[in-house]
Formats: sequence, C-alpha cells, structure tokens
Amino acid sequence: MSNKKINAKELDRIVKKMIETVDQSKAEIFHISEQSRKEHERLLEELRQTKEEVKRVISQTDDLEMKTRFARQRLSDVSKNFSRYTEDEIRQAYEKAHSLQMELAMAQEKEKQLRQRRDELERRLASVKETIERADHLIGQVTVVLNYLNGDFRELSEFITGANEKQEFGLRIIEAQEEERKRLSREIHDGPAQMLANVIMRSDLIERIYRERGAEEAIREMRDLKKMVRSALYEVRRIIYDLRPMALDDLGLIPTLKKYLQTIEEYHKKTITFTYIGEVRRLSDRFEVAIFRLVQEAVQNALKHAEAKEIQVKMELKKDSLLIVVKDDGKGFNPNEKKDKAFGLIGMRERIEWLEGKLHLYSQLGRGTIVTMNIPLHKTQQKGEQQ
Repeated sequence: MSNKKINAKELDRIVKKMIETVDQSKAEIFHISEQSRKEHERLLEELRQTKEEVKRVISQTDDLEMKTRFARQRLSDVSKNFSRYTEDEIRQAYEKAHSLQMELAMAQEKEKQLRQRRDELERRLASVKETIERADHLIGQVTVVLNYLNGDFRELSEFITGANEKQEFGLRIIEAQEEERKRLSREIHDGPAQMLANVIMRSDLIERIYRERGAEEAIREMRDLKKMVRSALYEVRRIIYDLRPMALDDLGLIPTLKKYLQTIEEYHKKTITFTYIGEVRRLSDRFEVAIFRLVQEAVQNALKHAEAKEIQVKMELKKDSLLIVVKDDGKGFNPNEKKDKAFGLIGMRERIEWLEGKLHLYSQLGRGTIVTMNIPLHKTQQKGEQQ
C-alpha cells in the first residue's frame, strides 16, 4: 500500500514537471509563430509594392520601346536622306535615338531586378508561411498534450491497474494515432501538396508565356492557376476541419457543424441535411469539442463504412440535455457482431461515457443505421464554467 502511494506521488511530480516543460515550449512556439506572422505581413506589403513597381516599369519600358523604334526610324530616314537635313537635325536625331536607347536599357535592367526581387519575396513568403503552419500545427499538438496531461493522464493510474492493460491501452492509442497520421499524410500529399507543386511549375511558365505568346495567353494561364490555388485552399480547409475547426472557438458548435457538414457534402458529393431545434447558446469549450467529434465520427462512419448516399443529422438542445440523431441509408451492419479495430465506435463510446451520456445503435443489413446520443447538460458545461 505504501509503495502505491510513493509511486503515485512520484508520478504526480513527473507529470507536473512535464506540464511545466510543455507549457514553456508552447509559449516559445507561439512567440515564433507571432514573429513569423509579422514577417509575413511585412513581406506581403513589400511584395505588393514591388508588384506595383514592376507594373509601372513594364509600362515605362513599353513606352520607351515604342519611342525608341520611332527614333531609330527617324535616324534611318535622316541617314538615307543625308542631304535633305541640316547638321543640327542630324545630330539631334542621333542624340535622341542614343538617349532613348540608354533609357530603355536602364528600364529593362530595373525591370529584371524587380522581377528577381519579386520572385525572391514570393519564395520567402512561402518559407515563412510554412513556418507559421508548422508552428500552428505544433501549438495544436502541444495543446492536446497539455489537456491530456492536465486531465486524462492524471486519472490514468486510477483505472489502469495491470501491466497488460497498460500495454494494450498504449498500443491502441499509438495504433490509432499512426493510422490518423498516415491518413493525413496521404491526404496532404495527394491533395494540397500535389496541387501546390503544380502551382509552382505553372507559375514559372507564366512569364515565358507572356513573352512568347502575349498577354492574353498569359492571363488565361493565370486564371487556370487561380482555379488550382482555390482548389488547394479548399483541400487545406477541409483537412483543417478534420483536425480541429478553428471556427469552433469563435462561432460555436452549431454554426461550425453546419459549415463542416456543408464542406463534407460538397467534397463527397453526398446529401447531408442538418436540423437543429432549440436555443443557440454556447457550451463549455471541451464539451463543444466532444460533441463536434461525436457528430464527425458518426458522419465519417456513415460515409466510409456504410457507404451512405444520404445522411441526416438532427440535434435538439433542451434545458438539461442534448439529443443527437445521425441517420443514414447505407448498407447497415449487425450491432452484435464484434469487429477488430473499431476505434471509431470505441472512441464514440468513450466520449459518451466521459459526458455521462447514453449511445444507442440501431442497424440492419441493407436498412441503414441510426445513431442516437442523449447527453445530460450540467451547470459546469455552460460557457465560462470549468469542465
């Protein structure tokens, strides 16, 4: 008995030290992120000014090229008809042609330098943006670790007693995390990463197309490039929503769910309807995240496993409880049949237990599935109270 108390105290001390270290790391990462954002804003402004200067110099160069052609034609005419012009007229024609040629050369050199500066700024912007994204991703991961250390990890020793149970629990978590990382890696590689690689290649061609085929062809290429960038942005936003929708903190559960389901509907080309009954009010942050994950998991199960074409999500917020119903027209399954690696369903049951709620599954082969979740609302789950 005494050994258990000593071990518990030692574990608490280690966890406390871990929390302090992770919290300090989070602050440092946040500082890097903020500094990178300021640098990103400064580079954006400099890039904007440089692009405006490029446009101005291009216009000036075009004007000088036209004037130079006229001056050369004038000089050629004077040279061919030497006897018809005075010495001053000949000298003026030569000096004007020479002066315009020098101005044109200087303008072309300035245009070249500005284009190089513009390209350098765009590369630096891409690098800084990548730093920001990595920092934000790390902050998200660190926040998850902190929440885990502050919450679930402190209680771990109370209900995991045997070494075999600890090993099985740890392996299950690691396997689920690795599967999620592989899925995200594939999605990013096949989606945004591939699109952005194409954007870089096609952006390098625009300048050449402008020179060789003209402005109209270059503009057409830029329009195609814009569509590709828009598609990449859509893919990035969809992946962000899968990780954690940023709108959840700002807008709350209901608007975020609507937007998420619309995004999933557009991406998977399925019919997803969302019905909400009750007062729209904010709940505690952890409670809203848990509800969002429950709905997300139920919808993803319907899409991936049930192969549903139509999904209905209904939510009713009462004074002291929350009712969620997710219904699909998929192929259904036998609820009594145990399946290996059913982490989605396991995760839903664990979240429901944490929320002190009840989860029921109604499903038949070929008849679709209905998932109902009834979750009690306590005073501690209101916005502003601690969970």
